[in-house]
Amino acid sequence: MPVLRAENINPTMLAWARETAGLSLSDAAKRLGLSDSSRASPQQKLEALERGELKPTRKQLTKIASMYRRPLTTFYRSRPPRPASRGEDFRTLSGTVSRSESALLEALLRDIRVRHDMVRALLEDDDETQRSTPLVGSVPISVSTESAAGTIRRVLRFEQTGPASSRPDPGKLFGALRNKVEQTGTFVLLLGDLGSHHTSIDERVFRGFAIADTLAPFIVINDQDAVTARSFTLIHEFAHLLVGSTGVSNAPSTVSPQTSAARIERFCNDVAGEFLLPLGSLQGLRTLTTMDAASQAITTLAANLSVSEAMVAYRLWRTERLSASLYREVSDTLFRRWHDSRERRRERARE
Repeated sequence: MPVLRAENINPTMLAWARETAGLSLSDAAKRLGLSDSSRASPQQKLEALERGELKPTRKQLTKIASMYRRPLTTFYRSRPPRPASRGEDFRTLSGTVSRSESALLEALLRDIRVRHDMVRALLEDDDETQRSTPLVGSVPISVSTESAAGTIRRVLRFEQTGPASSRPDPGKLFGALRNKVEQTGTFVLLLGDLGSHHTSIDERVFRGFAIADTLAPFIVINDQDAVTARSFTLIHEFAHLLVGSTGVSNAPSTVSPQTSAARIERFCNDVAGEFLLPLGSLQGLRTLTTMDAASQAITTLAANLSVSEAMVAYRLWRTERLSASLYREVSDTLFRRWHDSRERRRERARE
């Protein structure tokens, strides 16, 4: 029986799809299961496919599409599609993000855009749907963070009051906040991979993504991040919606904002900090000058308010109760502790 080959594909699209998937020739050839022979190595066979000297079988093309996370129709195009808009990139990455991590993020953002387009189309086609979210783009970053946080409290009708013992744990706090946010007509998704743990995207690569659409506003939170961090990310991304800025974010940075995107990111971080840890709750707390004093104060505040210690540390730095250098030291310590704890959990799961 003759082997069926995909005769009409554009071979240059094979190379483009592989490169945007963050894979080298050798890695892709290995994952595709190309065999070694006396005439050519697996890498040389893949090179021949990308040069058009050899056509892939239908089965091979299906596997290529799955591995590169592209629809089959991609390989019949005359040129690459325009990249899907991610909006602004609000991230300040202190470390280098690998090509494979960037490719996973791009694939996830494409998936989110497809979901958003579907939801928007359904809402547009529903004659009974009379919805628009006037909140989107309603708050300029020229207002104070206290004013913006107050707006969010009024919109969500949410006040975290009462003794620490009566407050919900971090998971329940996030659930309550998510419910309030969704009541505004905002769609909130927890996504941190492409359907399996093999495609998990580290929280250092991204923590949240907001689509400031007045008809179907979207917030996406990386569920690979700690549960205690999700409330901060949720309010941070909700602040992005109020500002009217679409884009992807990661952890706060001490880098002084020099661009419009960086200033928006700093504003949203400060608004989320004020919302979850109001300035009034810090009255009487003096400047912390040692690691021991900072750790003790941060642990206590985080436990009382059911939020992450990293968020509390950021808030203390922004209210000048921690120096920038001590804040960075605390942040590095907290990240290493969280990372080690997560790796231990993953190791137990593998066992």
